[in-house]
Amino acid sequence: MTEAATAPAPRTLWARRITDGVEPKNVIIVLLPLLGGLRYGWKGIAWAAFAALFAAVIPTLFIQRAMRRGTVGDRHVGHRQSRLTVLPFIMGSVAIAFAVMLWLAAPADLTALVAAMFASLIPILVITVWWKVSVHTAVTSGAVVCLAIALGPWWLALSPLVAVVGWSRTVLRDHTTAQTVVGTVVGALSAGLTFWLAR
Repeated sequence: MTEAATAPAPRTLWARRITDGVEPKNVIIVLLPLLGGLRYGWKGIAWAAFAALFAAVIPTLFIQRAMRRGTVGDRHVGHRQSRLTVLPFIMGSVAIAFAVMLWLAAPADLTALVAAMFASLIPILVITVWWKVSVHTAVTSGAVVCLAIALGPWWLALSPLVAVVGWSRTVLRDHTTAQTVVGTVVGALSAGLTFWLAR
C-alpha cells in the first residue's frame, strides 16, 4: 500500500486541525482574557488567568493524567463513559474558581462567565449519561452568546465558527450531526441565560 493511499483526505486533515485547535480548553483560554481585558483591562486579564487555571488548565492536566493511566483514551475524551468521570471533576474545579471569585469580589462579568461555564456542564453531564452530546459545540456556542451579551450583538458574527466546529466533529465521526446540534443549543441556552442572569 502506497503512502498516498494511506494518507488522510484533506477534509479529514482540516477537520482534525479544527477539532484540536478549537477544542473547549482553547476556547476558554481565549474567551476569558478577551472578555476580561476588554471589560476590565489588566485587572480583568489577571482574574481571567485565575479562572482559566481552574476551568481549562487543571482539567487538561487531569485528562492527561487519566490518559497516562489508561482510563481516558484521548485528549477529547471520546468514550462516553469516560466523560462521566471527567465532567464531574471539571465541574468541581470550575465551582472552586467561582466560589473564590465570588468571595474576593472579582469583576462581575468574569464571575458570571465562570458561573455560565458551570451551568452549561449540568445539562451536558445529564445528557452524557445516555448520549454523547458534543462539548466542542456547546462550549463554542456558549462563548459566542456570552460575548454577544457582554460586548454587543456584533460578536454573533462568530456564529459560523460553531458550525465549522460541528462539521469537524462529524467528519471525524466523533459525533453525529444531531449531537453537535444539541450541543450547540444546550451551550447557547444554558451558558447564555446563566451569564445574562448572573452579571
